[in-house]
Amino acid sequence: MMYQLCPSILSADFNRLGEQIKILEEEGIEWLHIDVMDGDFVPSISFGMPVIKSIRKESKLFFDVHLMVTEPERYIRDFVDCGADSITVHAEACEDLERTIEQIREAGVKVGVSIKPATPVNDISHMLEDVDMVLVMTVQPGFGGQKYMEECTEKIQELRDLIQDEDLNVDIQVDGGINDETMETVLKAGANLVVAGSYVFKDDLVSGVRHAKKRMNEVIREID
Repeated sequence: MMYQLCPSILSADFNRLGEQIKILEEEGIEWLHIDVMDGDFVPSISFGMPVIKSIRKESKLFFDVHLMVTEPERYIRDFVDCGADSITVHAEACEDLERTIEQIREAGVKVGVSIKPATPVNDISHMLEDVDMVLVMTVQPGFGGQKYMEECTEKIQELRDLIQDEDLNVDIQVDGGINDETMETVLKAGANLVVAGSYVFKDDLVSGVRHAKKRMNEVIREID
């Protein structure tokens, strides 16, 4: 199974964004998690296509774009053109989730579907064979620095069981409340892609990345 630490630039210092992305690359990070929020699907507003386009010019990282926006199907092509390598949409935000997934696939990038903490796995279980990744939100989407919601652990386990039972090649990503303790919780439950915001960016970035990677590798060794 492929494991990745996916730092979220939502927690970055935007005055030093280019510099911090370069540090992530130098520290061996491969995936960059990019949260796009519209102020409608979630209360907050983050950033959009111009920011992604500008950092794409300077980075070879895998751009993991998470659209927390209403009717994301309106913007699929725009985000691909800006440099997205993967687009994740919320099941709760799409008028026609099946068609939106088809649009992402047709645009030539990896497909992700996300569910909020209150959304049951059963709502998207029939679509697992059509996606590359499921993102389980382990906090309420829209704000950084929230506490991990323990009830989400069971959802991660349920998803991993379904994926294994159906012999599918689908990643499980988690986003929200990651720290030393919850890193172990989500990996042992079956996640293999871990989004980290303040856990990585809160103090010195180099130290934060190294600490998070070290903790992740410790847990992976226990699993193996």
